Amino acid sequence: MHQPLTLTAVRKAPRLTLCLGIGVAILLLLMPFCALLPEHHPLALSTYTLTLVGKILCYAIVAVALDLVWGYAGLLSLGHGLFFALGGYGMGMYLMRQASGDALPAFMSFLSWQSLPWFWSGTQHFAWILCLIVLVPGILAFIFGFFAFRSRIKGVYFSIITQALTYAAMLLFFRNETGFGGNNGFTGFTTILGFTLTDTGTRIGLFIATVLLLLLSLAIGYALSRSKFGRVLTAVRDAENRLMFIGYDPRGFKLFIWTVSAILCGLAGALYVPQVGIINPGEMSPTNSIEMAIWVALGGRGSLIGPVLGAAIVNGAKSWFTVAFPEFWLFFLGLMFILVTLFLPRGVVGIFRRRRDD
Repeated sequence: MHQPLTLTAVRKAPRLTLCLGIGVAILLLLMPFCALLPEHHPLALSTYTLTLVGKILCYAIVAVALDLVWGYAGLLSLGHGLFFALGGYGMGMYLMRQASGDALPAFMSFLSWQSLPWFWSGTQHFAWILCLIVLVPGILAFIFGFFAFRSRIKGVYFSIITQALTYAAMLLFFRNETGFGGNNGFTGFTTILGFTLTDTGTRIGLFIATVLLLLLSLAIGYALSRSKFGRVLTAVRDAENRLMFIGYDPRGFKLFIWTVSAILCGLAGALYVPQVGIINPGEMSPTNSIEMAIWVALGGRGSLIGPVLGAAIVNGAKSWFTVAFPEFWLFFLGLMFILVTLFLPRGVVGIFRRRRDD
């Protein structure tokens, strides 16, 4: 699916990312102004559309995060849905506390719980929740990556073990006694930081925060790809044994980018939940993680901006197909992946690269 890049191509790739990224950023930053226009205005944008685009942008952040580990380090993760969901659950805990006030969250009252579990302590404070959103996915990824990379697990074995990890977590979160709402998860959110979630101003604020996080993710990737660290990661992907032969230890490089990727996923999940209004264990489904890999493959891994395009294309098509032809969506997704594999081995972004090289 991915052809090794020459050093010249690696150096040129960030320029494409920068140009396309600037264009996408300008377009996205104009959208909130369109949401403030009167309904009869030709450029007016509904709150529903703004929220839908915001949700897709959260997915785009996950795609960029996955591209950092798969496109540059060659680590195909089929468990990034876990980190995304953990960030979402962290934000969900805060939103549930905001909705319930001094009382227990609704699902705990339904289960006749008498008090909050210890791990819910302090979740009414937004600052503490931000710490959890960053630390929980980050620490879990660090611990998992430390032992996985120390054991030199890679290739398909790494993919399988990450899928097993997210599946085990999904089964755990489905249980009511874990204190995360069981099968139903968290919903019924009302306010965030004192602002009503349904207000247009709040929706615009969440959208802008999502755009900024996406730009930050691209900036991190852009900076890494132009650095010595990025070139070493590319060497890890293409010739890890040769890299070790000349004296580099790839474990530290892989562990760092793996942890950063997990944190970005957690932050994306935290912004996803207040915009969508629900979080449940279904977000940890291995199917979701596989779909994330399809976003990156479709857009073009190792390009940063390609996964953004891939996430937008797949989820935009999904939003339309699940309404118009819901029974054909999975067939269309499979067909799209097959066609890209056969005719666009470097993804959609490869079309732009080919034209630029010509």
